[in-house]
Amino acid sequence: MDTATESTRTPFAGPSLDEIEAARAIVGLVAQPTPIETSRYLTDVIGSPVILKCENLQRTGSYKIRGAYHRLSKLTAEERERGVVAASAGNHAQGVAFAARELGIHATIFMPVGVAIPKFQATRAYGADVVLSGSIVDETLRAAADFAAETGAVFIPPFDHPDVIAGQGTLGLEILDEVPDVSTIVVPIGGGGLISGVASAVKQRAALEGRTIRVIGVQAANAAAYPASLEAGEPTEIGLVATIADGIAVSKPGILNFAIVRDAVDAVVTVTEDDIARALLVLLERAKLVVEPAGAAGVAAILAGLVPADAEGSVVAILSGGNIDPLLMQRVIAHGLAAADRYLRLTIMLPDRPGQLARIAEILAGVNANVVEVLHTRHGNGLQLSQVELDLSVETRGTEHRQQVIHALRQAGYDPVLKED
Repeated sequence: MDTATESTRTPFAGPSLDEIEAARAIVGLVAQPTPIETSRYLTDVIGSPVILKCENLQRTGSYKIRGAYHRLSKLTAEERERGVVAASAGNHAQGVAFAARELGIHATIFMPVGVAIPKFQATRAYGADVVLSGSIVDETLRAAADFAAETGAVFIPPFDHPDVIAGQGTLGLEILDEVPDVSTIVVPIGGGGLISGVASAVKQRAALEGRTIRVIGVQAANAAAYPASLEAGEPTEIGLVATIADGIAVSKPGILNFAIVRDAVDAVVTVTEDDIARALLVLLERAKLVVEPAGAAGVAAILAGLVPADAEGSVVAILSGGNIDPLLMQRVIAHGLAAADRYLRLTIMLPDRPGQLARIAEILAGVNANVVEVLHTRHGNGLQLSQVELDLSVETRGTEHRQQVIHALRQAGYDPVLKED
């Protein structure tokens, strides 16, 4: 879905450049400078140089370690003694758990009951006590807040805190150092911690250097709280629809984050589930990078034509995380193939007589379509006694080849019914 909201360009109240520079010295104790990769494929798509900033290769698998470590480093001795608590479906959990271990602080992390097993195991491996509570993150957040009130543990918010924002802003400084000609930065948005930090850093540095850098935020269309909030002029809660990009599925922007996004971010766009799945597939095939759905949102926006070419310099897309459940990856790859017209699922009703299955196979072979899976049954609902139902999964080379397959079947007198995922 192509929804773009242009922000006003007025002074904003984010962390100062000095504060972000100071945070960089602290964050640098644990966060490694992540690689940048030039994408020739995406460069051809957009018509401007595209650079991938690979925070999916960061320690703990995402940028979250930056804000979490910076926030925990600011705790007093008395606060450290009380311990910390956080709530997260994955990346923030791992960032807080890791930071707490490095700083010798006891951490309790609340995670949703249905959290992906690899994220649950990784968080425990960093030494945190993990409590499963709630079916959605909002319920988990409430449980963590109750725990903080009962025990005195310090609650570590995932995005709405100055120290967290400054920590995430260190990524913006890193991009400026690594890609001196950057003129557009594309950032996934959930609650807004990453984009508010990056925008704070790059806008202030660019102003000092007398140049302009665009910052474009990207949300999943099924969890797009920022367009509604920007239109309303204040943080506005929305109803979430299920999305594969669970890492950016936040129902309401942070208060501090919203103010910065409103004043410093140039546009917010949204991408569909198909866009995100297609982006993951491109990153796997073309860049050989494993990225989680939320982390691929920026690339999804580029592929969907939502990021304009920039004649002034390079476009940097932040790959914000790589913590994807292998089972989810399997499903997303299949969805991405279907979204790219490279995986065709169809049903064909056949006369119940010998040779029909062989005839279908011959037609598909004639158009060089590879059959991945086949189900042949006489027991489907609504079938006549003289019919069988054939369910086929076919690998195709793209839109043109997909249409060729369908046309060949129809030319032979069959009526294929396409099946959606």
